[in-house]
Amino acid sequence: MSLGDEHGARGDDGGYGGTGQTRTRLPDGASDVYGGARRSGRSSSRSLVTVVGVVVLLIAAIAFANRGGDDSGSGDGSGDKAETAPTAASGQRPVEAKAGGIPSGFAHDQQGVESAAANYSVVLVSADILKPARRSEIVQQVFVADKVAALEDKLDKAYSKEFLSNVGLDENGNAAAGQTYVSRTMPVGTKVTDYSESTATVEVWCTGVFGTAGDDSKNPVSNDWFTMTLQLRWADGDWKVDSFSQKEGPAPVNGDNTVSPSDEISKAVEEYGGFTYAR
Repeated sequence: MSLGDEHGARGDDGGYGGTGQTRTRLPDGASDVYGGARRSGRSSSRSLVTVVGVVVLLIAAIAFANRGGDDSGSGDGSGDKAETAPTAASGQRPVEAKAGGIPSGFAHDQQGVESAAANYSVVLVSADILKPARRSEIVQQVFVADKVAALEDKLDKAYSKEFLSNVGLDENGNAAAGQTYVSRTMPVGTKVTDYSESTATVEVWCTGVFGTAGDDSKNPVSNDWFTMTLQLRWADGDWKVDSFSQKEGPAPVNGDNTVSPSDEISKAVEEYGGFTYAR
């Protein structure tokens, strides 16, 4: 699910607005919302309408929290313009530890900041960000200390009990019985566009699966492609996020794959764990 594709593209003024995408309806008569239907081109990857608001609010909250602050996350313009990195993985171990389930302790170099950006992209567009108990931990672990308080306040207000109810989740961010809320991002590649010893800008090309799996789901799990741009700072011995933005694509032509039934999607989410991403 692109953070700007279905959920509002970033305008020239730095704001975000909805694009008015409509849900692609599946063939009538299917007993399962996913059953037997096939994706029809690019439009089928934009089938989530309700979930659109979830990430729009996240991005808008972060943008608002950063507005009026210093520009430390954007670099001072003196950073080295990174050269194009090889496509092949470096083979370096990304980190030795995790904090709150999130990779931490990234190397103080370009490979380290790429690994940090990739792993932070995963957690920032995850189902956990909607859960109050986990959201505070995520914000404190991922963002620089001087942005934490403002972000926690903004996100708590954005993800209110009423809002969560409107997207089919309870006040704790959990889906209804018999349903599984899915929000999993997979980085495809990273690119450092600016780097210095204290700040860096990294683009992360991502794909992901998003929606609610279940017999009565109105938001079937779909996929999308997007690129996140993260501004990072070296702080407290690690790379931390100062701010981030997004744009849609690059997106390949969709394959004509048979859509899996909802119970198969739910089972896959439960059984297949995620990765720690390295450069």
